[in-house]
Amino acid sequence: MSYCTYIENLDGEKKALHKTYHDHHYGFPIHDDNELFGRLLLEINQAGLSWETILKKESNFRKAYDHYNLEVVAAYTESDRERLMGDAGIIRNRLKINAAIENAKTILQLQKEFGSFENWLESHHPKKKEEWVKLFKKTFRFTGGEIVHSFLMSIGYLPGAHTSTCPIYQNTLNKNPKWAENA
Repeated sequence: MSYCTYIENLDGEKKALHKTYHDHHYGFPIHDDNELFGRLLLEINQAGLSWETILKKESNFRKAYDHYNLEVVAAYTESDRERLMGDAGIIRNRLKINAAIENAKTILQLQKEFGSFENWLESHHPKKKEEWVKLFKKTFRFTGGEIVHSFLMSIGYLPGAHTSTCPIYQNTLNKNPKWAENA
C-alpha cells in the first residue's frame, strides 16, 4: 500500500495530520539548508517508530533543536545534549541526539565546500538508492538504508513519494524536475 492510499484509509485527526504532510511537504523540494537538516533529523528520529509519532512531535523537535538552525545545533554542548535527553516532547535517544549534532557540523562543512547542503545533494544527483545510501553512510551519522531512502524520497531526490493516480503527484512533478527525471 502506498502512502497516498494509506492516507485515504485514515480518518479524523490521524488523516488530517498525515494529509497535511502528504499534500504540502512529502516529495516537494526543500531549498533551505536548515529545513533540509530538519527533515533529515526527523527521518533519523523516525527509525524504529511510526511516522505519525514524528509528525505529532515535529513542532517539539523544531523548538528543541532551535528551529533546525545548523549553526546553533552544531555548537550544542554537553548541557544541550542533557537538555534534549530530558525533553519528553522529542525522541530521547542519545545516539539520535548525537547524530543530529554531528550531522549539523557535517552540513556546515559541506556548506563551506559546496556553498550549501542543497548544492552538495545536487552535485551527486542523480544516483540510485544504493549509491545514495553508501554516500550518506560515509558522510553522516545514523543514516541507514531506510532513513536515506525516506529522506531523499521526501525531498524529491528519489521517485515514489506519490503514486501517479495521486492528486498531488502532478504538483510534485511541476515543483521538482529532479523527480520528473526519475519518474
